[in-house]
Amino acid sequence: MKYKVERNTKYDFAGQSYASKYPNLHRYPATMLPQIGIEILKELNIKSGRMLDPYCGSGSSFASGLEVGINEMYGFDINPLAVLISKAKFTKTNVPEARSESQKLRTNIYEFLKDENNFNKLKSPKIKNIDYWFSKEITQNISILKHFIYQIEDENIRRLFSIPFAETVRVCSYTRNGEFKLYRIKPELITDFNPDVFGVFFSRLKKTLDIYQVIYYPKLKKGVKISVEYKKFEPKDDFFDIVLTSPPYGDSKTTVAYGQFSNFANEWLDIDYARKIDSMLMGGKTEKKLYKDGLIYDYLYEIFKKFEKRSYEISSFYRDLEFSINKVAKSVKKGGYIVYIVGNRLVKDVQLPTDQFIAEKFEKQDYKHLITYERLLGNKSMPSKNSPTNKKGVKKSTMITEYIVVCKRKK
Repeated sequence: MKYKVERNTKYDFAGQSYASKYPNLHRYPATMLPQIGIEILKELNIKSGRMLDPYCGSGSSFASGLEVGINEMYGFDINPLAVLISKAKFTKTNVPEARSESQKLRTNIYEFLKDENNFNKLKSPKIKNIDYWFSKEITQNISILKHFIYQIEDENIRRLFSIPFAETVRVCSYTRNGEFKLYRIKPELITDFNPDVFGVFFSRLKKTLDIYQVIYYPKLKKGVKISVEYKKFEPKDDFFDIVLTSPPYGDSKTTVAYGQFSNFANEWLDIDYARKIDSMLMGGKTEKKLYKDGLIYDYLYEIFKKFEKRSYEISSFYRDLEFSINKVAKSVKKGGYIVYIVGNRLVKDVQLPTDQFIAEKFEKQDYKHLITYERLLGNKSMPSKNSPTNKKGVKKSTMITEYIVVCKRKK
């Protein structure tokens, strides 16, 4: 069965980016454009109720919900950096106190640096291959920053300060900052690489506080409840009125490496499983078994005939996605809506119809597929091309469109 897809230019938002309406406090891969969520919620005439995002990332769906008047929202993610960003944006924090804490932090660091004996107070960071990724001076200065940020008593302020800290860690590492995966800069560039850790941090802290004060704080009015948790979503029967989400489009290994992108931030913030996150996400663990249920099978079989191993990896992703959809499906009230925003990736010259897969799986759970809108994908921060043949220089577009899948639970 082919589920209806309609090209809708209204959802292209040509020339707009995430920052056009809701600038993020921290860069994050493959963020959903909040404008999409705002528009689809308005089209469905949803202005209240409980909203769920089971893969919330940096919180785009919450921005959309607040804009239309939804005050109760729940998000889940197993990437600690994602949860840190979402919580920082959508928790009410006293901005004047945060600015005062910034001055105190600057003073404390200045005084600390006067006496070299103070360095003995610092804990050694537990970062794998730390000398490969950070110079000794950078490691020391980041450790000083962390030492004083951890001393901030107010949890909400400490969380806000952790955002520019996480950015500083990545900017001041030997990582090629334009990449999501971890690639070291060329050896000849390392000699002259000596960023000012404290300068980078305080510049980004000011920007973080400015954005938070102007964009997010005013929307966190009395009665707004946004709960974000570090965990996989578990079903809560007939609880939510609307699900608005943009799940991963494939396994992290070959699509968007959320774990690698977040690795340094998570390690420096003492997440001991930082390097395991990609393997914990959908499709992170491969079963040597082809997924055979439903319309996706024909596409997987095409890949299987040429690349057996790759077909198993993709099968594992769809198996995990179905398992998650089943949990979400039972958690929505009768008459409630789900909106999934996804891309149909190209793997080994086969375009995988993830939008159709999602519609099919929700219909199996007593939902009615209403519409799938196709939009041009021109503003999402993710790889637009890959190397499907692994031949040097041979690249193909992975996605140029995105799909907004809308289903309604039957009454």
